[in-house]
Amino acid sequence: MAKSREGGTIPTSRTEAFSDGMFAIIITIMVLEIKPPHGTGWNDIKTVVPGLISYVMSFLFVGVYWGNHHHLLLTVRRLSSGIMLANLNLLFWLSLVPFVTGWVGQNNFATLPVVVYAVLLDICGLSYTALLKMIEASHADDLLMKERFKRHSIKGWLSFACYTAAIPVAYFNSYISIVIFFVIAIVWLIPDKSLVLPGEREFEV
Repeated sequence: MAKSREGGTIPTSRTEAFSDGMFAIIITIMVLEIKPPHGTGWNDIKTVVPGLISYVMSFLFVGVYWGNHHHLLLTVRRLSSGIMLANLNLLFWLSLVPFVTGWVGQNNFATLPVVVYAVLLDICGLSYTALLKMIEASHADDLLMKERFKRHSIKGWLSFACYTAAIPVAYFNSYISIVIFFVIAIVWLIPDKSLVLPGEREFEV
């Protein structure tokens, strides 16, 4: 529950439930894009390997966002329309992940699809940062939150730099860009426990 300025409470459960539903739908669409091989030989399996790799990569990506997004919402004590709009903006860009994932897998990690994937990762990162900043703005009197969000933001900007670097790298070797995506996903795999402030709901990792 988030406290209103009047001292009442504004439920955040609907925002959390809606977001969780969107994450579940995104992952479901991605797995439905994976087509089984038409034959039973090893050569037939090779034809679906790029799709499987792109699925695993995107599953990690979306899963990491789900964990950190959930962790981030635990800090909300004053819900605002700005927070809700920033949350919708993030979910919109994340909803495009299945489309780009399918494009990357079906074209065997061709340069342009990988570049578009990197651009989408950048946009999702910026959208997540916008949500974080909107939450911070709604709790401007909370200096502890500001300090902890600052550290979280630094990690986000470093990831943004890596995703951006993966764009020109893809024109040299798109597989290196894929490795960069996997490394960043692994770095973010464990949500930042520092986001849970004193007095907030506990979240074990």
